[in-house]
Amino acid sequence: MSTDHPTAQPVSGERPGPKPRIPTEIWVLVAAAFIIALGYGLIAPIIPQFAQSFDVGMAAAGAVISIFAMSRLLFAPVSGRLIDRLGSRKVYLTGLLTVAVTTGLVAFAQEYWHILLLRGIGGVGSTMFTVSAMGLIVRMAPPTIRGKASSAYASAFLIGNIFGPVIGAVLSMLGMRIPFAIYGASVALAAFVVWWRMPKTDVSAETSGDTEPPLRFGQAIKDSAYRSALFGAFANGWSNFGVRVATLPLFAAAIFEHGGATAGLAMATFALGNAIALQFSGRLSDRVGRKPLIIIGLIVNAIFTGGMGFAASFWPLLIVSALAGAGAGMLNPAQQATLADVIGNNRSGGKILANFQMAQDFGAITGPIIVGAIAEAAGFRYGFLLCGVIGLIAAAIWAFGRETLEKEERHTPERVE
Repeated sequence: MSTDHPTAQPVSGERPGPKPRIPTEIWVLVAAAFIIALGYGLIAPIIPQFAQSFDVGMAAAGAVISIFAMSRLLFAPVSGRLIDRLGSRKVYLTGLLTVAVTTGLVAFAQEYWHILLLRGIGGVGSTMFTVSAMGLIVRMAPPTIRGKASSAYASAFLIGNIFGPVIGAVLSMLGMRIPFAIYGASVALAAFVVWWRMPKTDVSAETSGDTEPPLRFGQAIKDSAYRSALFGAFANGWSNFGVRVATLPLFAAAIFEHGGATAGLAMATFALGNAIALQFSGRLSDRVGRKPLIIIGLIVNAIFTGGMGFAASFWPLLIVSALAGAGAGMLNPAQQATLADVIGNNRSGGKILANFQMAQDFGAITGPIIVGAIAEAAGFRYGFLLCGVIGLIAAAIWAFGRETLEKEERHTPERVE
């Protein structure tokens, strides 16, 4: 069977019936995602400052962030193999508990290297639960609502990330150690929710009655949709998870009088644009196809991320940030649904998902380094312009990728809720 054709076959008789709903098991993952993101919002603003409280420099404080991302990148292939062998549910729970324990222990750190070690181990747990969560959505979401299911999961993380820092600001009076303990407890709560509500029958090749063996990377890479998704993931990681988080605050500090507040508002408007787009992008990708949403999302995100360096005043920066966020909101659910289409419901694809995550993490790690060097040598405008170029290249590559949603699986207008 050629891997350049859809791997998931349309369900016989599905079109005339009512549109399927998101399964309860996926709503469990959505609830857990909200709890995790809410807790992470408590610690995200204070991790570097807490590291610096151990009398280390800015580079060492930044290393606490980098080691988490690096361990995610390095362990992703192992997590993919574990998913194919043990099943997504077991790997998901193990990853959550790893993050819960290591983050909670940061609250009791007595030396700088304690934080570095615990964050490194926490990165391993992080990639375990993020990759396995994608695997669970792939296996449990009906093909005709994969975009909608991915959008619901992404929305939960987004909402949690919006409210988490607000709660963290309220709790700041308690010091920098307490939020780590609270986050560890919140992740443990998420693990309990999944253990309690997720079916005990695991989702793995050995236990789920798969009709096909796990999809291998050598097979998937022959599929133009999967190859395009890897480039899209790299561009998304570079601009939205890397440069936006690491370089935008530096740009705001250099250009605006109140740089910290301006950067925070720019990130908030990015999240707002993302949230608005997520309300329709998932359903639309289930109706018109994945590819149009991905290409439009990449182009919109590229144009407005590339334009951030030209925002010389407050309101233009907020506007381009919001529109860049809207582009990301159009891109992500459709690209996640593409992965699900490539793998299909009848086999595991842990390695495929892990390599996708690696491409995104690699972009998130290399983007801030390269853009930061360009900004220092030639100015922020050229650094942000490079982000735009990379996004447009990814869109051009996607123009040659195949559409994974068959016409038989698309919603007609009257079936859209």
